[in-house]
Amino acid sequence: MNNQEKLKAFFDTNKKAWNNKTPIHLKSELYDIEGFKSGKSSLKFIELEELGDVKNKTMLHLQCHFGQDSLSWARLGAKVTGVDFSDEAIKVAKALNDELNLDAKFICSNIYDIEQHLDEKFDIVFTSYGTIGWLPDLNEWARLISHYLKPDGIFYIVDFHNVLWMFDDDFKYLKYSYFNLGEIEEEVEGTYADLNAPLKQKQYGWNHPLSEVINSLIENGLQIEFFHEFPFSVYDVFPNTVKGEDGWWRIKGLEDIIPMMFSIKAVKK
Repeated sequence: MNNQEKLKAFFDTNKKAWNNKTPIHLKSELYDIEGFKSGKSSLKFIELEELGDVKNKTMLHLQCHFGQDSLSWARLGAKVTGVDFSDEAIKVAKALNDELNLDAKFICSNIYDIEQHLDEKFDIVFTSYGTIGWLPDLNEWARLISHYLKPDGIFYIVDFHNVLWMFDDDFKYLKYSYFNLGEIEEEVEGTYADLNAPLKQKQYGWNHPLSEVINSLIENGLQIEFFHEFPFSVYDVFPNTVKGEDGWWRIKGLEDIIPMMFSIKAVKK
């Protein structure tokens, strides 16, 4: 099996896993779909503050899952196109868009294949929370980001910090390299939105040092405006966490010692 065939097998496995996760996520408290339908935004304060006003801006949302964040940006006036490789998630995203009478568009595609489905430029490319760890090649990811941005267009990412993926599932010891040594195969039970969900399935991921993230953007014509790190998670999706007085979650015993999230804003020059 050559490398392309291996990658296709990895992506097929991950797509099946995400298709299986989607109906469980829809029923979860984490995603609070009924609250969302009644007007609650899924966006967190970090991306709202750091990305700012999006009214009348065109936005490409990479790895959008079933589109809650895409539709939250649309509610704020952005003209959003969401992309995800899970056909089950995209079905839900399109149904939510229609039900809420919004004007977002959704495309089912692996982002590495998106040029086969989309030919336009955007003011903003956005991606968030649990994205790059599913991608083997960040240089190609950054090339596509640059390709889809207009001149002076903005790329923004907020994601869980790469240091987290070095640990075992319970954050008791270091299990994986910080560096990208190839695919990581895992047998996972449950899902981050419901740790007790009756799911047991294989998935593949890739660790990326932050130098790889940042340099891939720079090498593809993007100028970094800021890089921020945060000692907490805005989502309660990790085991062995404690909720701080600020309302956010930290790893028990590692509170304010390790970074848990990062954000980058870059401009295409």
